[in-house]
Amino acid sequence: MAAEGEALMAAERAETSTAPAAAATESAANGKPAASWKPAMVLGIDESEHSYYALEWTIHHFFAPGQPQQYHLIVVSAKPPAASVIGIAGIGTAELLPKVELDLKRASARVIDKAKEHCSHVTDVSYEVKEGDARNVLCEAVERHHADMLVMGSHGYGAFKRAVLGSVSDYCTHNAHCTVMIVKQPKHHKKHEQLGFHRKDA
Repeated sequence: MAAEGEALMAAERAETSTAPAAAATESAANGKPAASWKPAMVLGIDESEHSYYALEWTIHHFFAPGQPQQYHLIVVSAKPPAASVIGIAGIGTAELLPKVELDLKRASARVIDKAKEHCSHVTDVSYEVKEGDARNVLCEAVERHHADMLVMGSHGYGAFKRAVLGSVSDYCTHNAHCTVMIVKQPKHHKKHEQLGFHRKDA
């Protein structure tokens, strides 16, 4: 029970951790002075290797240690509704909903915890977990934070799989009202490699 409570608390903290950034954005939009206001960058993340590569790439290029950080980074993870997951599994048992909901919140907490490890040196970052389809969640985050840029990884689906499942990146490219950057993971990249740690000095 204690583990379940910790998972729920972690997910709830992620859902509410963006209040200061939202307030700063709102103040700037209303023409009021906002201390240390920066343009917002939304980064979509899930449990996939492609997603974490996109996070590493973004930190390496925009939030490198010791370099000026020009953006407020907002890491956003979409949690699917429990009912949709049960529907996909072909199971109609209502009694499973609480367990599935708990599992989804635990997964969201793991995603955010891992993102926090990657962003440990980023000075201006917040985290959100929102329920819904990832396509809508990310586009809504862009609108809510008046983001200048949306960054996400590419899952590398083929044409058939994109047609069946739909592509989050394709949808956001056409519907997000900001610059959209799709980070594709090179084939040679390995899980244990971290961007920037294998660079040699001249």
